[in-house]
Amino acid sequence: MTEPQDRSGIPADTQWSMPRGLIVILGLAALVVTVAGIQVAASIVGPIFLALMLTVAVHPLPVWLYRKGVPGWLATIAAIVVVNSILLVLVLSLALSVARLATLLPEYADDFTGLIDDAQSFLNSNGVNSTDAQTLLSQVDYGKVFGLVEGILQAMLGVFSNLLFVLALLLFMAVDGSSYGSRMSIVTQMRPDIATALTAFSAGTRKYLIVSTVFGLIVAVIDTAALWALGIPLPILWGLLSFITNYVPNVGFVLGLVPPALLALLEGGPGLMLTVIVVYSVINVIIQSVIQPKFVGDAVGLSVTFTFLSLVFWTWILGPLGAILAIPLTLMAKALLIDIDPSTRWVNTILSDAPPPPEPAA
Repeated sequence: MTEPQDRSGIPADTQWSMPRGLIVILGLAALVVTVAGIQVAASIVGPIFLALMLTVAVHPLPVWLYRKGVPGWLATIAAIVVVNSILLVLVLSLALSVARLATLLPEYADDFTGLIDDAQSFLNSNGVNSTDAQTLLSQVDYGKVFGLVEGILQAMLGVFSNLLFVLALLLFMAVDGSSYGSRMSIVTQMRPDIATALTAFSAGTRKYLIVSTVFGLIVAVIDTAALWALGIPLPILWGLLSFITNYVPNVGFVLGLVPPALLALLEGGPGLMLTVIVVYSVINVIIQSVIQPKFVGDAVGLSVTFTFLSLVFWTWILGPLGAILAIPLTLMAKALLIDIDPSTRWVNTILSDAPPPPEPAA
C-alpha cells in the first residue's frame, strides 16, 4: 500500500514537527554557540583532539599484537610507548632546533645591515630620492624580520605546549581503547548507523595520517638534501619543519619556505634566496599541491576547496593546532553531523571530489 503523502509529496509520517526554516535557524544558532564554546576552551579542547587523533592512529597496533598472541595489557603498553615516543622525539627535535636557531640568528645582524645598505644604493641609483629610500628601508627592522622566523617555529612548538596534558590523555585513551572493539560490536547491534559513522571517521583519519606522513617524509628528505646542497644553515631543521607543515593542508609548504628563504638571503644574497624559493616551489607544489591532494581526497572523501575552508575554520577556532588537525576534525564533524543520519548522507556528494557510484537498485 502506498504511504499517505501531503501536497509536497513527502510521506505523512516523516513530516517535521516545526517549519523547516525554523529548524535551520535553530541549528545555525546551536552551531554558533558550540563554535564559540570551543573557541573559548581551545587550550583544553585542542590537546584533547590531538590525543584522540593519535589514539585513533595507533589503535590498529594493539589489535594486531593481540591477534598475534600478545597479552592485551602488553599490547596496550606497546601502543602507549610507541605514540609517546613519536611525540616526544618530535617535540625535543623541534625544541633543540629552535634553541639552535636562536643562537644562529644574531650572527647575521651585520649581513642584514649590509643588505639594507645595498638596497638603498640600488634605489638611489635608479632615481629614488635618498631621503625617501632611507625612510622606506627604515621600516625594515632586523628584529621584526627574524621575529617572523622565530614566530613560525614557536607556533609549531606551541602546538605541543600542553605536552604533559596530552601524554596523560594518551595514557587514559589508550587504556580505554583496548576495549573499543567489543564496545563497537554492541553499538553496531543497537545503532548500526552510529557505528558506521564512527568507523568511517577512524578509518578516514588513519588513511589521512598515513598519506600525509608518507608524503611528508618524502618532502622532508628532498628539501633537506636540496638545502644542504645549496649550503643553507640548519637543513635538518627546515626538513623537520617541512614534515610538520605537510599536515597543514594546501598552504603548509609556504610556512616551511619562509625561514630557509630568509636565511638564504643573508647567506648568499637575493640570487640564493630566489633559488631556494624556486626549488621549494617546484618540489612542494608538485608533491603537496598536485599529487598529495589526489591521494588525500581519495582517502577522506573531501574536495580541495572544502579542505581549504576546513583549514581556515579550524585554525580560527583552535589556532596553529587547528591547522594541523583540520582534516581529522572535519572528518569527526562530518561523522557526527552527516554520516550518522542516512537522510543527510547525500551531503557527502557535495563535499567530495567526485560523487560516489550510485547504489544498485533493489
